[in-house]
Amino acid sequence: MIDRSKLANSFEFVVTAGARARQLMAGSTPRVVVGDHKKTTVAQQEVVTHQVEKIEPEPIVSK
Repeated sequence: MIDRSKLANSFEFVVTAGARARQLMAGSTPRVVVGDHKKTTVAQQEVVTHQVEKIEPEPIVSK
């Protein structure tokens, strides 16, 4: 289980882990030792161990 009290932002963690889980389900290679864990658990471990990072979207500039 992930100790979310140590995370700076729980919402950001959930969004980042969810996006990574979708990548893993699409066939991306895991960056941590997998074992018999679900893709969602692997994604959470990758985020907690800083194997993946959130990418900030480009700001929308109106003309």
